[in-house]
Amino acid sequence: MSAACETIRYTADVIVTTTDGYVLLIERGWDPYAGRWALPGGHVDSGETSRAAAARELAEEAGVYAVPEELTQIGTFDQPGRDPRGRYVTVAYQLTVVPGTIVEPGDDAVRAEWWPLNALPPLAFDHADILRTAMGSTS
Repeated sequence: MSAACETIRYTADVIVTTTDGYVLLIERGWDPYAGRWALPGGHVDSGETSRAAAARELAEEAGVYAVPEELTQIGTFDQPGRDPRGRYVTVAYQLTVVPGTIVEPGDDAVRAEWWPLNALPPLAFDHADILRTAMGSTS
C-alpha cells in the first residue's frame, strides 16, 4: 500500500504586542487574502530557523527589527486547511514592544498598523486562533 506524499511548507509568524494592549497587523498585498489583515510572517528559507525567519519577516513586512533571541515561541500550528494554497505548518512567536514603536510596511504588506486587541478586524488564515493562543499564554 502506498501513501501519497504531501508537500508541506514551513512558515513563521510573529505576534507583536505593545505593553498598552495593541497588536501589529499587516494588510496583505496579494492572494490568498489580498486586502485582509494578518500577522507578519512568511516562509522559512533554506538553512534558516523558524525563529530567524520570524525576525526577518517582521523586519521585511513591518520595519520592526528584533534579534531572533528576543522572540518567544508560542506554538506550532499545523491544522490541515489553514492555508488555501496547500499544507502549511507555521511556528508562531511573540514579541512585546513599547507603545509608539514605528512600523513601516514593506515586502508584500500594503499597510502595517497597530490595532487594539479588543477591536480587531477579521484576520486571514488562522491568525485569530494564533493570537488567542498567544494572549492566553501571556495573561
